[in-house]
Amino acid sequence: MVNMRADSAGLPTHEVVYRRLRDMILFGELAPGQPVTIQGLVERLEVGMTPVREALRRLIAEGALVFQGNRRITVPVLDAAAVEELTLARVALEPQLARRAARRCGAEGVARLRATDARLDAAIGKGDVTGYLVENHQFHTELNEIAGAPILTDLVEGLWLRFGPSLRVVCGQFGTRNLPDLHKAILDALEAGDAEAAAEAMEQDVRQGMEQIAAALEG
Repeated sequence: MVNMRADSAGLPTHEVVYRRLRDMILFGELAPGQPVTIQGLVERLEVGMTPVREALRRLIAEGALVFQGNRRITVPVLDAAAVEELTLARVALEPQLARRAARRCGAEGVARLRATDARLDAAIGKGDVTGYLVENHQFHTELNEIAGAPILTDLVEGLWLRFGPSLRVVCGQFGTRNLPDLHKAILDALEAGDAEAAAEAMEQDVRQGMEQIAAALEG
């Protein structure tokens, strides 16, 4: 049985299944182009068909999965045009969240982000792809929580679902040590309360990451 997330305790089964499947997409357990079947997920997650169907329906609506007819569901494969759109959307939103976070972030928030970044560095050092993907997402999630902009954050989370599987491909091609990481610059800007520097560092982080995805897809 696949372990469900610790923070899922007490949630309805359909929500737990949705979150687990969402993580499988976000962190590349399901690869771009990989078909997804209800029966396969029922067996993998050891749950009933109804919560799996509901989770798939939600993820298709969010664009994280694609329904291709004949009951065939797959993880989307990004093309150059999709990467360009995702880059434009991320650049429009994520620097704004970093800017807001810099205005709201205190010493406790910076300390929490530095601890997450330290775990990210450890994963990079060990070549731990899954650890890198999880901690990288956690860093951005924590920063967005500090920003206190739930609408913008929801939009950004939807974008991450679309490129998450491709980021796993990047790790496979380039390794964790060669991935861009401007988190230190972001952290320094947050600590200084410099909103513009935080936004600029976040934009560079986003652009470099998406450029890596584009390069991996071309390769």
